[in-house]
Amino acid sequence: MNSDHAESSPDKQAPVNGIARTFAVLRALADAPPQGMRVTQVAKAVGLTQGTTHRLLQSLVGEAMVEQDERSKFYRLGMDLFSLAARAGNASDMRSLCRPALLRLCGSLGDTVFLLVRSRFDAVCVDRVDGPLPIRAFTGDIGGRVALGVGQGALAILAFLPEAERDEVIRYNVPRLREFGVYDEVYLRTEIDRVRETGYAARQQGLLDGMAGLGVPLFDSAGGIVGALSVGTITARLNAERLPVVVQMLQREAAALSARINPFDPALRRPMHSPTAESN
Repeated sequence: MNSDHAESSPDKQAPVNGIARTFAVLRALADAPPQGMRVTQVAKAVGLTQGTTHRLLQSLVGEAMVEQDERSKFYRLGMDLFSLAARAGNASDMRSLCRPALLRLCGSLGDTVFLLVRSRFDAVCVDRVDGPLPIRAFTGDIGGRVALGVGQGALAILAFLPEAERDEVIRYNVPRLREFGVYDEVYLRTEIDRVRETGYAARQQGLLDGMAGLGVPLFDSAGGIVGALSVGTITARLNAERLPVVVQMLQREAAALSARINPFDPALRRPMHSPTAESN
């Protein structure tokens, strides 16, 4: 029998049309272990015969959406599929997406607001909107960078990295942080625990004399930490009474942005190649 229903496994209804079959195969591979899946495993996962599944896989290989390891014969998603995904999601880049939020926060708070993106062991300032008060910041102007852990935005990013990755960054950055005079690993990990518990990083008396800051993590739509929104101001403007208000405003904007940030946004891979940075 050539019916798709006849090809289905007893406990799994096979997709009926060609497009549905193709996407079923892609979704099965997306859930596969890192080494990929054999054709028999894919067929079982999607409820089709091995022959039909093999034809679909070979068609996808021909379009470079799927690749097959010549030695193991395992199939996995191809890089061209990721390239397509990189163009999906937002109609605009991350800076354009976040710019209105920075303007709203600056207008409402009257303080300087920063957009930071993680770049390996550092945080890079990819945008900022200046408030009326002159301030100093670790990252300086757009394009400036600082080690993860220095400043509240960079600390918020570091705190929400996956544990193993966070440990590697801490191990690499602790020697770099010692030039600031008060950092050691115990102190840094204590600060990280506090940020993870409260959901934000704040310091009313920072390492820069008279300056205070607050940062909240910024995630992508897949839930991965990618950056931070932060506010830089003078110490008197981040007192105990005003702090909860600032936290709430930044977290509200960050939550709205996180649902829309494309995990494949080029700014997350090459933050120094920002059109905004280049024009400033």
